Amino acid sequence: MRKTKPKKRYLLPDPKFNDVMVTRFVNNLMYEGKKEKAYGIFYDACELVEKRLGKSGEAVSGLETWKKALSNIMPSVEVRSRRVGGATFQVPTEVRPDRRVSLGIKWMINYARKRGEKSMVERLAGEIISASKGEGAAVKKKDDTHRMADANKAFSHFRF
Repeated sequence: MRKTKPKKRYLLPDPKFNDVMVTRFVNNLMYEGKKEKAYGIFYDACELVEKRLGKSGEAVSGLETWKKALSNIMPSVEVRSRRVGGATFQVPTEVRPDRRVSLGIKWMINYARKRGEKSMVERLAGEIISASKGEGAAVKKKDDTHRMADANKAFSHFRF
């Protein structure tokens, strides 16, 4: 590459939990620059998660449940297309830490939007709860990605 790499932009932590990951999640959740609305959806979803999981008796933090759910979704390997001698191979590669987080966030939001509940708060809370238990559509996507990488392990010597 001839050009210099662009400078890394650092995000400010969110106002309630003082966490940069929450800001990153909210930025992906946001539509048309409506950040306050996106924060409202996320915070309400965390409260709903606490309410739903707190029924069993023990106190559960919504933020901790969300972090656990996100770690269950983040992939460690993925396949990338690589052309070698006219043939295209699906080569399994490790995922960079920054990309792992991005993929996990995007998958969680996408599959939350596709759920059948009434409001986005309920959808996001449902996806967080199911992902923290190791089930749900986003976790299935991660498992499929890992399975595909495992199936194409024979082409790992084409790694670049």
